[in-house]
Amino acid sequence: MRTARIASALLIGVAVLSYSGWLLEFVLPTGVSPVRDPAEALLFGPPVFRILLAISGVAFLLAGPPLHRLGPVQWSARLSSISVSAFGLGVLLQAAYPERSDVWSALLSLVLVGGVISLILWWPPGWRALAVAGLVVVLATWLAVVLARQLDTFEGVFTRVQLVVRAALYSIGGAYAFVKPAPRHAHR
Repeated sequence: MRTARIASALLIGVAVLSYSGWLLEFVLPTGVSPVRDPAEALLFGPPVFRILLAISGVAFLLAGPPLHRLGPVQWSARLSSISVSAFGLGVLLQAAYPERSDVWSALLSLVLVGGVISLILWWPPGWRALAVAGLVVVLATWLAVVLARQLDTFEGVFTRVQLVVRAALYSIGGAYAFVKPAPRHAHR
């Protein structure tokens, strides 16, 4: 149990840090406007952005199995750990095929919404409130990105806010996995 807790915390940490690699745009010349251009445009710039995104995808993908061991044995908890791995797979595919970034971004948002809903179903009340707030913020940022694309204004800002929200939610989930009490098992 302790090994799964440490493995999941390390993998989620690596995943979130690598997923936040887009912040390097503020120190590297990219030719991408953080206000107008979506964050996905960075994937066509220096290779470091695709490499970090791929590392993030692999780390999220590998974080699912140890998280699977930590949650209770019920479908909603299992869906949470599966959604982390599914998110990782989507991120990995986005790094490999950046030309379909709008599609990958929408799929990642759907996976994240499904994962957050599953957390709402099984997390204890205090943590559940964080998951509910997270769901509201995820949906709001997703709507903001869709509207920004339609209106062709501030798309870069809203896609970056969306990345921050995703990283924050996975950080909260990783924190819960690390600090939650171990499940009690019946004595035989």
